[in-house]
Amino acid sequence: MSVVTPENTSVQPDRPKLMRREAGRQGLLFIAVSGIIGSGWLLSPMFAAQDAGPASLISWVLGGIAVGILALSMAELSTMFPLAGGIARHPHFAFGGFAGWLVGWLAWLGFVTTTPVEVLAALQYATNYIPWLTHQSGGQIVLTGPGYVVAAGLMVLFAAVNILGVRWLLRTTVITGWWKLIIPLVASVMIIAFGHHGHNLTSYGGFAPYGVKGILLAVAGGGIIFAYTGFEQAAVMAGETKNPSRNVPIAVIGSVGIVAVIYVLLQLALLLGVGPAALRHGWAGLTTSGFGAYGPFASIATTLGLSWVAVLLYIDAFVSPAGCGLVYVATTARTSYAMGRNLGLAGSSVSWVSKEGVPVFSIILAAGLGLLFLLPFPSWQVLVSFITSSLVMMYGLMPPACAALRRQLPKTERPYRVPGGDVFLFLGFLVANLIIFWTGWNTNWKLLIAIGIGLALLVPSLWRQQAQASLELRHGWWLLPYLVGLGILSYLGTFGGGKGYIPFGWDFLVVIAFSVVIWLLALASRLPAERVEQIVQETGWDV
Repeated sequence: MSVVTPENTSVQPDRPKLMRREAGRQGLLFIAVSGIIGSGWLLSPMFAAQDAGPASLISWVLGGIAVGILALSMAELSTMFPLAGGIARHPHFAFGGFAGWLVGWLAWLGFVTTTPVEVLAALQYATNYIPWLTHQSGGQIVLTGPGYVVAAGLMVLFAAVNILGVRWLLRTTVITGWWKLIIPLVASVMIIAFGHHGHNLTSYGGFAPYGVKGILLAVAGGGIIFAYTGFEQAAVMAGETKNPSRNVPIAVIGSVGIVAVIYVLLQLALLLGVGPAALRHGWAGLTTSGFGAYGPFASIATTLGLSWVAVLLYIDAFVSPAGCGLVYVATTARTSYAMGRNLGLAGSSVSWVSKEGVPVFSIILAAGLGLLFLLPFPSWQVLVSFITSSLVMMYGLMPPACAALRRQLPKTERPYRVPGGDVFLFLGFLVANLIIFWTGWNTNWKLLIAIGIGLALLVPSLWRQQAQASLELRHGWWLLPYLVGLGILSYLGTFGGGKGYIPFGWDFLVVIAFSVVIWLLALASRLPAERVEQIVQETGWDV
């Protein structure tokens, strides 16, 4: 069997223009950092404290470890095949068109809804100094008419920066990235230094007032995993970096490690800075009303006499979500681009690349659909739970693809390789399934409906475009029992509206057993090696 490399790929793809490789190591790292640091750090520490109390510090560490494990397989795949929108294409190589579409749809759902969430968060905080941007409606903060116009303008601006080319995106991201690292770090250190409520760590029910379940609930439903999402942006743009074998692992894994330190410090700052008035009903009763309507950290800083820190936080509360939204427009576009390439739609509008090396129509589509999510929707936390489940499921389907490709293309060069054979790969799959399970039935049933819509769109789309693409259903069929099984487990579990038929504690064993069965089914169903080589040659390399 031949080794699949750009040099021996005999069939060159039909593509008039290619993505440009302009992202260096620093640029790609800040793409990932900017993708991670958005609105999550502004609100997630408060929601995590509600779920776990001071033990939320453990939740952030567990979340960082979990995301780090998930990042490993993505780093291997992205250096093996450094493709634009690769997260939608690697499962396609391993399990065929059906798997590629499903994983791409999961990624696209998470990406396209993240940008408007970040814009909403930015304008919510900006209301402190521009009061006409938002108002209260039904107990929720929603955009006013003029606020929606401003939000739409931001979406148009994000699209314009992306259309100008990767170089403009990188310049903007590096500048905002440094700011987004420095301000949360300074704020957390100052609040920790001047906070005078060390007893908070043991009062109000002790260090872990809600036990192990509260710690796990904070990981999945408290916004912690959402706050860590974004590292995959470097993998999505692997086809646009100069040295992917070096730059992608550094960006994917390094960004998680850097941000994890900042998040733990921020959580500690909140725990030490909260005053008695906000905790009169315990940690579970901690709400934004205890801080003011627009978030905890600026209010805590003001209470501690750190007005200059509060000013920086109000500015950053706009910059961080806006910078994150800018990156997500880029990666949403590249995901739809990759989905089009998977289905043989290289000549279609979603896969058309401009002379600047960017998929223009896909960028416009991403920004336009994002506008729909700026309309009044449920609370930030509800949308965040949906996004978390969608992206984590996408992350979790990378390890089986990685393990399958190791068997299908054992001789293909892998500049980075996940250590430990299949052990860490399976662990990544298991971690993803646990996080989805902990998110709960109230969120997961919505995700399953959204997945069903994506599958319903698949066949008509192929029919309209008359694409010559094979879905390879007999190699991707294992995804159906996987989805149904996760839904049943969520319904029977004790998290997020589950019926409680599977007791807490035993549910760990059930999810582990389920993950083992699906893992074995996936590897047994993988494409033959010869077919993998053919797909790689047909879809081509964006190099």
